[in-house]
Amino acid sequence: MKPILAVCLSLVLLTPLAACKGRDSAADKQAQAEQEGLPAPAGASGSITGMPDKPGPGQVATVGGEAPAPESTEEPGAEVDPENPETGLLPGGASAETGDAESQETAAAEPTPEDAVAVVRDYYDSINSRSFARAYSLWSDDGRSSGQTPEQFAAGFAETAKVDVEIQSPGRVDAAAGSRYIEVPVAISATRSDGSVHKYVGAYVLRRAVVDGASAEQRAWRIGSADIRELKP
Repeated sequence: MKPILAVCLSLVLLTPLAACKGRDSAADKQAQAEQEGLPAPAGASGSITGMPDKPGPGQVATVGGEAPAPESTEEPGAEVDPENPETGLLPGGASAETGDAESQETAAAEPTPEDAVAVVRDYYDSINSRSFARAYSLWSDDGRSSGQTPEQFAAGFAETAKVDVEIQSPGRVDAAAGSRYIEVPVAISATRSDGSVHKYVGAYVLRRAVVDGASAEQRAWRIGSADIRELKP
């Protein structure tokens, strides 16, 4: 009787253990299957530094040699003395601002409205001093704008003893193709050889060239035309 009871007890005890072991094995298989069904993580495509294998836009691959030099911050065309870069001077001690200074000097040398007034004053001073060739040359196009030859021009003042002129404020400078124009109003009192006095009013229009390659004479103010009328008593 006792052997039979012992066998029965051992069967009772082994049955739950076998069931537990079966359940553990099934759970392990299910977990393994689920793990195999998950996607495997991709490996890093670059080096350990995190830099990509291929350089992207704006990147430079350093395969060897020296690193690329930093970009220069100097303006294109700028030239600095390599021995003294901190001075900002060109080789030989010239300043990079020299060009700007020269441009300002050129602009300052351009004839002004006051220069146009000075031409009209010089014109009448030359007439009073009987320097008719000088007065004639103050007309543009070497005097031809007066509409007379040098001889005709001089003959026109044969009976003139003196000329007094009041030069008024010039007008504004007007632009035309390759030229500049300005009007200078005048009031004239001409005394003839017989003592008679004739009064005139009007204006001179002076012009000058501004095109590239124009000479200093062409860039100066010269009389282009005149609109002078006599005042009747």
